[in-house]
Amino acid sequence: MDFTHYDLGHLDQGSAVFVTLSGSAANVRLMDGPNLSSYRSARQYRFVGGLAKSSPVKLQVPHSGTWHVAVDMQGLRGTVRSSVRVVRA
Repeated sequence: MDFTHYDLGHLDQGSAVFVTLSGSAANVRLMDGPNLSSYRSARQYRFVGGLAKSSPVKLQVPHSGTWHVAVDMQGLRGTVRSSVRVVRA
């Protein structure tokens, strides 16, 4: 699976993650470590986010821990560039 990965490190609950997209719509997913591992292995996983048609995308960290963002074009056409900014709680 081809995707862009951002390792955000430890974030506290309530922190905001802003993902800026340039180009096509894309899937934007905020996941903790175990769910990222499941995502990479094409197993069932949980995430915050989904299909992003406009930018920036704001994602709220649901609980404290280590977080990752994955941006992919799964099921979509086109190309996208992305960047991430974190506003800590």
